[in-house]
Amino acid sequence: MFAKARKVKARLTSVSEIIAPPFPLSMPLEFRSSGRARRLSLRVDIARGRVILVAPRSVSRGQALDFLNRNEGWLRARLKQAPKSLPFADDGIVPILGVPHRIKGDSTRLRGVVAKRDGVVIVPGGAEHLPRRLADFLKAEARREIGQRAAAKSAELGRPIAAVTLRDTRTRWGSCNAKGRIAFSWRLILAPEFVLDYVVAHEVAHLAELNHGPRFWKLCAGLTNSDIKTARAWLKRHGGELHAYG
Repeated sequence: MFAKARKVKARLTSVSEIIAPPFPLSMPLEFRSSGRARRLSLRVDIARGRVILVAPRSVSRGQALDFLNRNEGWLRARLKQAPKSLPFADDGIVPILGVPHRIKGDSTRLRGVVAKRDGVVIVPGGAEHLPRRLADFLKAEARREIGQRAAAKSAELGRPIAAVTLRDTRTRWGSCNAKGRIAFSWRLILAPEFVLDYVVAHEVAHLAELNHGPRFWKLCAGLTNSDIKTARAWLKRHGGELHAYG
């Protein structure tokens, strides 16, 4: 039996809780009753390690669980395909711009910075600090890599960026608003370089075109040497794996 947990999201008129599903799952089931939802939906949230069942307010919990039950086969197949958690730990592997690096903890140095060389990431300090220090290092690498590319591409486009922020988003790799503020998932630093460069180009192109029309895609293609279709296909196939790290 799962422990119950309730939370209310401000302004979204939605309520979520962890409930017991009608059949055993390898992940907790989070049921959301949402005032914004227009239909029943079901997805696997790899980053949070749970199954998400969303229903409009007009649909009862019982009806939603019936929907879940009817889609049991699909859900089990998705859970079977879901990547396993890959914690940051000594002797583990972490990709940096798609290149695998061996993680090595160095307990002989209590202080110092994380070092990357010859396919190895050396993390100083005790094992209990390794996950946080490695995550901080990866976020700093993402901030540097993404920031430099975004600045260069915005200069090429002739449109200024108001701000660049990094987040740990679960459903979007990047976003750009009408004020020129761009946000990216820091986990892009784990993806191959051509994927990261495409995503940066995609969001910078939105500085000029806040849509996905022909003019937008022409701008996007002009801002990156990456093959757009290949990069998008990689994210669709492997994007969930990036959320398994750490």
